[in-house]
Amino acid sequence: MIIDLPDTTVSRVSKALVTMREEGGAVALGRVLTLVIAVERDATEEVIRAANDASREHPMRVIVLTIDDDPAAEPRVDAQIRVGGDAGASEVVVLRAQGAAAHNRESLLSGLLLPDAPVVAWWPGETPKVPADSAIGRIAQRRITDASTKPDPTTWLRQLGASHRPGDTDFAWTRITRWREHLAAVLDQPPYTPVIAAEVRGAADSPSTALLAAWLRLMLDVPVAYTYIPTEEWSSGIRSVRLTRAGGDVLLERPVPGHAILTQPGQPSHDLFLPRRSLRECLAEELRRLDPDLLYGRVITEGLALVHESAT
Repeated sequence: MIIDLPDTTVSRVSKALVTMREEGGAVALGRVLTLVIAVERDATEEVIRAANDASREHPMRVIVLTIDDDPAAEPRVDAQIRVGGDAGASEVVVLRAQGAAAHNRESLLSGLLLPDAPVVAWWPGETPKVPADSAIGRIAQRRITDASTKPDPTTWLRQLGASHRPGDTDFAWTRITRWREHLAAVLDQPPYTPVIAAEVRGAADSPSTALLAAWLRLMLDVPVAYTYIPTEEWSSGIRSVRLTRAGGDVLLERPVPGHAILTQPGQPSHDLFLPRRSLRECLAEELRRLDPDLLYGRVITEGLALVHESAT
């Protein structure tokens, strides 16, 4: 069901939500959180689809906020409510504010937040310089950004490290969960000879490459470098991780996107399924953790400063 509320107010939207629950049987009691998505208008449907898919694991209220703060624009708030069907286990409120009506973002949201439920903020594209200090970030327990959408992801990571607050996270970190799991599994198996150095190689626009190197540096306490590969050689994401041991190297490499090969001295190679994670997968994983990700905090604030970018 979709209800359009043109030229409306937050109070009217809230009343419409109550009416829909009473008349249509939509229940909010099972909602576990409010997800606030601050997004540019042309990317609205993509992020709504990701949130709807993630809501099947995390029932929630989704508030999608698009802002046109042009002072010359007519003050106006348009809204749309979506429940049932493609909305998954969520109820979606799309707010489009412009002109003077867009100036106070906290007031646009405060009347629509689920009572006594955590708030998660997500910026799929354009992001405040310090997310925790923004109007939306101040009301959220978790704040999600995505370095892969930035023109200079490496510079953005450094900025994230300098401005990090507990509760911040980035999808560049979430995308390396499977890599970390595979590498941890390798190190938990014999031979238990120590790793003396490591290198991570990835695409030129892959912030996950630097984060994986930073994680290895913190976990192994050995020299770790990361290398960016020219786009014509590797188009996106991490290409390989090499762990150097006295008895030979461990290499986890993707010869083609989605498929990885693990090779170790004296052992047969193993084929692994290692695709790039979707927005839905990344969002669902982050919503499982509503407390601060302390390991990510260490990686972004300490680990990045300890690794170095090697020559391409």
